[in-house]
Parts: sequence; structure tokens; C-alpha cells
Amino acid sequence: MNVTVIDYGVGNLRSLRRGLERAGAEVTVSSDPDDIRDAAALVLPGVGAFRECVANSEPFHDVLVEKAENTPILGVCVGLQLMYEESTEGAPAGETVEGLGLIPGRVERLPNSVKVPHMGWNELTPERDHPITDGIEAGDYAYFVHSYCADVTGRTIASCEYGRRFAAVAANEAGNVIGTQFHPEKSGETGLKILSNFVDYAEAYHADEVAAAE
Repeated sequence: MNVTVIDYGVGNLRSLRRGLERAGAEVTVSSDPDDIRDAAALVLPGVGAFRECVANSEPFHDVLVEKAENTPILGVCVGLQLMYEESTEGAPAGETVEGLGLIPGRVERLPNSVKVPHMGWNELTPERDHPITDGIEAGDYAYFVHSYCADVTGRTIASCEYGRRFAAVAANEAGNVIGTQFHPEKSGETGLKILSNFVDYAEAYHADEVAAAE
């Protein structure tokens, strides 16, 4: 399975590429919108601030929205946050920065009651079934580095607790646009399982073996 990682200048591409290769994928890293348009599966990384990532990824927004109709896409960290409708990060009080709108919801700052950023290992709690979390059990640990997050909703696949419950894994209604708030490429065997599940899901998706999401 060939997986294309989008290079827009704000991701830890080397370790993500290694993780996907360990998961059995053939990996292409590209900043060419035409490559992305032709990709069988996509990974949208993200490190840093939401507004910066929105600005850097702007050349790919139209093609990402287009590909979301019929392509497995995995967002990582801020890559997941970009999939939501909006974020308060980097916006004046009472305003938001617009995201891609592929998953309903708003990204907001973690509460002041905890140390921010949330950095380190934390437990996952499955919320509903999805192939991306096959083999992931309650209490499995993943590695987080973030200051912002989205609420737990019907689109949440797994949650985490840090000052509040938040979406650790989420997907769109169709199930093909998926994201992790944690870094699977830094999350040991749990992260490798997530990446392997994505590669398997993409293969099954293109073989028309993926059932429509409820």
C-alpha cells in the first residue's frame, strides 16, 4: 500500500515515514498538490500552532477536501486539529481560525488547571469501534505533545483525560478521514498498531471491503 505523507513544512516527517514503513507501507513524501490528488492514501502531519499549520497547508486545502470524499486520510496531532471546523488557537478573543471542516467541532485550549502543554504518555479509552483502533485496549498508552484539543463527541473513536476528557482519535461520518491527537510514530507498539491499522484500512478501502460507517 502506497501512503503519501504531505510535506508542508510543519511535521516530523522522518520518524513518521519510518513508522509507516514499519507498518508495511510504501511511503512517498510530497509537497506537490498533483501527487496528493493522485494518492491512494494520505497522511497529514502537524507540529506547532494551528494558525501556522493552516497557512502552510493552504495550497492543499482544496485537494484535501476533494480527497476526503473517497480516500483514507490520517491526520496526526495538529493534522487532526486541522480536520475540525475551527480552532481558538491564534485567534483574538471570541473569534476562531477556520479549519478544513472535515470533522464537526472546535479545537480549544486545555484548561489552566493542568500543566500546558500536555507532554508525555497517557492512557487511551476506546469510545466506539473503528478499524483504526483494532487491537487497542482501554489503558493502552500513547505519546502526546499538545496544548489544544477537541471535545468528545459522536465522532470520537478514543478519548483521553488530561484536565478534561478530549478526543484522542476521531473520524468523519464516513469513517475514511481519521486523526490522532497523539503521535503514533512516537507511541511504541500502540502507535505502530495504529499505523498498521491505517495501512490495512486503506488496502481494504480500495478493495471495497470497508463497510459504510453508521
